[in-house]
Order: sequence, then C-alpha cells, then structure tokens
Amino acid sequence: MFSGYELAHSHDASQSRNEYGVLYVNGYQILQYVYAMNIMWFGNGEQFQTIVWFRRDLRIEDNPALAAAARNGSVLPVFIWCPKEEGQFYPGRVSRWWLKQSLIHLKQSLKSLGAELVLIKAQSTLSALTECVDAVGATKVVYNHLYDPVSLVRDHNIKQKLGELGISIQSYNGDLLNEPWEVYDDDGKVFTTFDAYWEKSLSIQNESGSHLPPWRLTQAAGSVKMCSIEELGLENESEKSSNALLGKGWTPGWSNADKALTEFVESNLLAYSKDRLRVGGNSTSLLSPYLHFGEVSVRKVFNSVRLKQILWTKEGNSVGKDSATIYLRAIGLREYSRYICFNFPFTHERSLLNNLRFFPWNADQAHFKAWRQGRTGYPLVDAGMRELWATGWVHNKIRVIVSSFFVKFLLLPWQWGMKYFWDTLLDADLESDIIGWQYISGSLPDGHELERLDNPEVQGFNYDPEGEYVRHWLPELARMPAEWIHHPWDAPPNVLKAAGVELGMNYPNPIIDVDVARDRLMQAIFIMREKEAAVNASDASGTIEVVFDNSENVGDSANIPKDDVVKGKMPCPSSSSYDQRVPSMQNTYKKRPKPEEDTKKLNDNRLSYKNERIKMSNVDGDLCSTAESSSMKKQMTISRNSFSVPRTITMSHDRKSFDDEASSHVKLQKEEEIDTEINSCKNEATTR
Repeated sequence: MFSGYELAHSHDASQSRNEYGVLYVNGYQILQYVYAMNIMWFGNGEQFQTIVWFRRDLRIEDNPALAAAARNGSVLPVFIWCPKEEGQFYPGRVSRWWLKQSLIHLKQSLKSLGAELVLIKAQSTLSALTECVDAVGATKVVYNHLYDPVSLVRDHNIKQKLGELGISIQSYNGDLLNEPWEVYDDDGKVFTTFDAYWEKSLSIQNESGSHLPPWRLTQAAGSVKMCSIEELGLENESEKSSNALLGKGWTPGWSNADKALTEFVESNLLAYSKDRLRVGGNSTSLLSPYLHFGEVSVRKVFNSVRLKQILWTKEGNSVGKDSATIYLRAIGLREYSRYICFNFPFTHERSLLNNLRFFPWNADQAHFKAWRQGRTGYPLVDAGMRELWATGWVHNKIRVIVSSFFVKFLLLPWQWGMKYFWDTLLDADLESDIIGWQYISGSLPDGHELERLDNPEVQGFNYDPEGEYVRHWLPELARMPAEWIHHPWDAPPNVLKAAGVELGMNYPNPIIDVDVARDRLMQAIFIMREKEAAVNASDASGTIEVVFDNSENVGDSANIPKDDVVKGKMPCPSSSSYDQRVPSMQNTYKKRPKPEEDTKKLNDNRLSYKNERIKMSNVDGDLCSTAESSSMKKQMTISRNSFSVPRTITMSHDRKSFDDEASSHVKLQKEEEIDTEINSCKNEATTR
C-alpha cells in the first residue's frame, strides 16, 4: 500500500491526466488537480514567504503547518537544533540517532518537492528564526504544537517576540486528536482520570480531516546560513559504532512510518489483544518512535485502526474488535499524557497527587546503580534493564515491571527512573514517560494503588513462562531450567551447578527479599499517611487538594506563564482559533475528604510501626537538580556511563518538609561497564 506521494514521485511510475486534470499514477487516482485544486495548493493570488518551523512533526503527509504554507506561496522549511534550550531534557544517544536519520529522510523528501530543508545549529531558537525571517523577507512563521513544559515556555515566548516584530505567527494541531483545551467535564474542569477523559474525547466531533501532502513546493528566495546534518552534532564519532546496530532493526523516516503502520494494521492488529503481553519479539505495533518524532500523524493511526474496528464489528469478529479497541485506548493514553502535562505543567518534577508529597523516598544510589545495570537478582527485571541498555528499546510490559520494582521494591524516587528512561529509550517521550511513572508510583487518581507490590517471580512465569526472554538477555542463566529461571535462589545446589550459576558470583543474589520489600513499603506508606493526617488536622477547611499546585516552586524549566487562562486567547498579534494555548492553574483542582478513616485503619492494622522509621541511605548532601541530563554532559566530555540524579523529594531520616528540601549538585560516580556478556547481547540486538 503506497501513499499518493510515493506513487507520484516513483521513478518507475507512469503518469497521466484526464481532461479534468486528475493525476493518475500506474492507474491510481491521485487527489491532486492541475486547475481545480490550484487555489487549494497555491493560494488565491496573494503570495507569501512563509517559514515552516519543523520540530517533532518530521513528515510531509498530514502536516497542517506545511500544508498551510504550501497553499499561500513560497516556503522555507527550517529545523533548528538548539542543545542549550533542551536543558535537562537533552535527548539521549539513541533518540538523537533516530532524529538524525529522520531529518535525512525529510530533507530528501522536501528536495524532491522543490524545497530545501535548512538545518541550523543555534544558541537561540528565537535568534535563528529572526535571522531566517530577515534573510528571505518572510512575512509569516508556521509550526505545529508541542505540549511539554520546555516547549510551552519557548513557543510562548517566541510567538510574543515575533509578534512584536510584526511577523505573523500561526500554529496548528499536528500531534493530537483533540487539543488539551478542548476537553473538559460538564463543569468546565480538567479531567484527572483517564476513562472519563477518553470517553469525553471520543464524543467530541472533530471535523478536521487529514492534510494531503503538497504536490510541489516553491522555495523562498534568499540565502540562509545553514549547516550539514553532521554539523548539527546529533551523533559523535564515539557513538557511531553502537548506533550502527540500530539501523539493522529500525528504519526512521516518515514514509517508513507509513509502511510500518500499514504492516501493523493489515498483519498484526487482529491478534493484538492476545499478543500484546508477550514479551520478546515484535508483539506490539512498534510505532512509538515514529509517533514521537511526528513521522506519522496520530490522526492517521487512529483512523486506520478505527476503520478496522468498524469492519470487524460488522463482521462479528470479536477478537478483532477487542484488539482495535485496546489499541485505540493506547492511542488515548498518549493523548491523555499531553493533556495532563499541559494542564499540570509541574508533573515532570512533582507528583500529581498531593499525598505523595510526604512519601519517604529511599535515595539509595547503590540500589539505583544496580537497577540500571540489571543486577538486582530478579531475572525478569535484570533482563529488561539489560535489553534497554543494549538496544534502547523494551516491551511496554517490561517497562511496567522494571518501573514498579524501582518504586515499590527499592523505594527510589520515580523522577530518577523517568529521567533514566528519557536518557536511554529510543522512543523516549517526556509526556508518556511522566504518565507511566506517575501511574506506577500511585501518583495518579486512577493509577496503581500505592500498596500494590507485584512479585517479579510471578510476573516472570506469567509473561515469560519458558524463560526465553530471560535467557536471551542474561547469558549467565541460559542453562537454567524453566522451573527455576525466575527464582534461581530457590534452585537446588545441583541444579545451579549444572547450569553454571554461582549466586553472588556470576549472578547476584536478590537485592531485597520480597517480604522485606513489602514491609518497607507499608512502613513508608504509614509514615506518609501519618504526615498527611497531621497536615489535614491543621487544615481549617477539612479538605485537601487532590492536585497539589506547586507551580510556584517549580524551577525555570517549567515556568509556565500564568496570566493566560486556558480558554482565553493568547495575547499575540497573530492569534487564531487554531493557535497554541498556555495552561492555567485556575479552577482545575478537585477536593476529597480528609483520609481520617484510611489513617485509622492503617493505625489499627500496623500499630507496631508507629515508632519505627525506615533506614534510609544517607547521601552526602541533598540530591542534585535535573538542570543538566547525562546526555547533555556528554558534550562536556563526561563519561557516557555517568548519570545526573534528578531533584530529590522528602528524606525520611530527618522527616524534613518537602518544601524545605534544598537541592545541590551531586553526581554519581562513573558506572562500571556491564560484564562482557551484556556487551555480547548488544551485538546480537538487531530487532526490537
């Protein structure tokens, strides 16, 4: 199945037009017209010089900003790489590799249409854009929306500054089915549970259709200083050998995204409801990196799956219907992640629920290192972490398992895990990672219960019953029988000897016993509830906010302007109904009763814990801010194995208040390389 763009630009394609100017390629009718559609693509006579600012919308098809620019005259496609502005969310190695390949693909596609993608490495995006405006005499700048805190601040400031210079700025929805400011409950408040949000979102009749790719583009006249793809610095020499392996399993680029979508919908969607929980192999759509970089529009993915859902429903195919419904729900979760991050822009650093403000996290750097290296002693957890390190990819179920272990067993701050995922995942997506980690840590109203502790041994037998996944990523356990592979510590000595396993030598003992982990988790919850009850007792109104508005305490990276209400217009000379809004912290909070009954129940059941406190690792000084990621530090010749620990929350040993915790810069010592068997796994990783 080919797109109209691919057919029309194929060297082997035979092209003809009928008397109405309809283009036919190899017998396929292409929805482009020479005369009748001339107004659609080239405007009504008034010509503009428009800058198309590409970001995470690296595609030709269904790109509203590009389509709008193409209709109104000549265009200057621009991609600006500004590492300084990425700050704490500077992309990791594998994510930058994907970005580089996607830009190469986009540049070739635009060139075939008659336009040159201008690549710019700059210290300031605003300065780079103004230079482009001056160089070609542009009268307009267009781009598609982003919703993460860093982009919201940057885009808001750029729109204001360019507007002050008299430049028309227009932004579009190229990433979502519905904008975050379009979905509210009946009282006009923000949803804080997914099911309610998704039900309302599906009920909204969005009349905007897909945007056809432009048939041709006219390059804006003028000379702009640009750099080559290598000069952008997305990949350094030391990374190229490792990155070469990625190309064996992945093919970035918007037309490849279209092929991946077609293959999934036509071949794998039907069995998705049964196969999606099978770890190892290609049991999922593998579309997440394409979606993150905007190489395929979520609207196209949604509509393709929705058509199958309708067809299978009419045919009475319950398996296919369920598969489509489950996958659409996954699309909904991606939408919801942007919805939450837009309306609560502090969630990349703070929990959505107020009660976790008091949770006594265990800032144990040794445990953090063991988790990263896949040396916790729990095979399924370790296999997942080693796959992540070697390939930049891991199955969603494994992500849930390793995240849950991180938070519930080790009591490590979820922000640390989220930041590590950002640095290592090929499809690292800030909004999705925020929602995932907050869901696991009990930070969302409809997330996992904080008390829930899933046993990795049980999960291993559920999702990897024969141990094939574990054996692939843990060569030291390759000869362990399936009966013992998920709990080798219980295996008889003769079994361990036959398998060549020496616990504590070539494979670690469990970092913590399951029962001990459960007791520590309950103690931590008791402390949290005790502190929360004390605060509630001093609350004259008798209620607390479910959502904690700590936006005033969030650093510059999330300094969202608060003088614009969600439903109001942007104070920009070129605003329109399509334009980006900025979040408001007003009228978005819901109340709940004081948890006196919950506290009393916990006191009755675990009275013996009242005077006990968890023994925490005493870190020298408070933990550092996430102002610089480990990936960012690579530019300053810091080892690729070093990791910058995110901002801390409450330490339990002195029971300090959350707001009183200072932050200072502390850096983990350089990690030791994982054993040679992990490196051999890396060399074997050709598929994800």
